Amino acid sequence: MTLVQLLFYFFAIVLVGAGMRVITVRNPVHAALFLVLAFFSMASIWLLLEEEFLAIVLVLVYVGAVMVLFLFVVMMLDINLARVRAGFVRYLWVGAGVAFLIVVQLYGVFTAKNLGLASAPPPLAHGADYSNTEELGRILYTNYVYPFEIAAVVLLVAIVAAIALTMRRRPGTKHQRPSHQVAVRREDRIRIVKMPAEKKQ
Repeated sequence: MTLVQLLFYFFAIVLVGAGMRVITVRNPVHAALFLVLAFFSMASIWLLLEEEFLAIVLVLVYVGAVMVLFLFVVMMLDINLARVRAGFVRYLWVGAGVAFLIVVQLYGVFTAKNLGLASAPPPLAHGADYSNTEELGRILYTNYVYPFEIAAVVLLVAIVAAIALTMRRRPGTKHQRPSHQVAVRREDRIRIVKMPAEKKQ
């Protein structure tokens, strides 16, 4: 077994373990941190496949921006963990059904004859003048331009929904209303009182 294969199995085991902890850990902040570990492991596997651009984008975009956004949203939402845990048994059958479907799909993938390791040759070694960024851009903006645009719209909707959740009303807190502040008049804030002058005795 070569060094590349050992590194692949190591990062794959770390990736699967981090993914399992994302869905099993109780604290949402810890789940987000385990997701960061999963992203780093996936970026390392892409480096082994000579996909440097995808690895760098995964670290810079997802770990550096998206996961930071997730952490801010999780911390600003102030999730009541006791309330979330109370509904675990209530929706257990839904999770069990989804897990069963995933296991069936994985079994079908691993047992298929045309999806084994023998049918997937190792990646070809490219020369120094090869640019995977150029190849990725050519495929992304020609064959997959519509899925790319749809994914961008979905991410935009997710950002707007996160902002809407953080702007919800909470009892006992004061909120400013810019429309009322802009429409205020002088008569609403200042009252001029006229009093007769008095002379000191």
